[in-house]
Amino acid sequence: MKSPLTGIIQFLINPIVRQTARKVHAFMVDSGYVMHTSCIVHQNSADIMQLDKLDLKLLAELQKDGRLTNNDLSERIGLSASQCSRRRARLEDDKVIRGYRADIDRQKMGLGLLVVISVTLATHNRDNAKRFARLLADLPEVLEAFSLTGEMDYHLKVATRDLAALSHFVNEVLLPHDSVQHVKTSIVLNVLKDFEGVAVGAQT
Repeated sequence: MKSPLTGIIQFLINPIVRQTARKVHAFMVDSGYVMHTSCIVHQNSADIMQLDKLDLKLLAELQKDGRLTNNDLSERIGLSASQCSRRRARLEDDKVIRGYRADIDRQKMGLGLLVVISVTLATHNRDNAKRFARLLADLPEVLEAFSLTGEMDYHLKVATRDLAALSHFVNEVLLPHDSVQHVKTSIVLNVLKDFEGVAVGAQT
């Protein structure tokens, strides 16, 4: 026998599921994927690299210091330098290691204000999403951008020099753009945890 709450729960949840499905569908179409029978989002297992413990050790060391030589890696993970070189080259060729870059302190570059901006698009279709993506690509203030399910369409991580620069970015760049309907800005008071690398031990 069904609980009396079942119908109420389904009534409350179904509109949320439908809204989420529409937004996931729009995101997947924009990304070049086709969704057939389900709105469940998952990573294709074919995209996951099979890495052994030595690969993971090598990745962990390089993630801490990308300047390590193969001789340095040899001492740290217990393989010969030539073996480290072959493994490193394979991980680079397979795009597990996507590149090497300097970790620059934004505050010492004068970008002291960190902001999270939520954006709702004016219309939810592929052309509008592409227009917004092109806008973001040309904005150096945007450090990271995420397409989301839920109430807001996008979250942007933005760094500016000060409030005046933030005001100009929101009022003169984002809001006037024809792809944007609504913007919500939250200033970061304190960074509790910054990105320091992916969990390379997650496969073990």
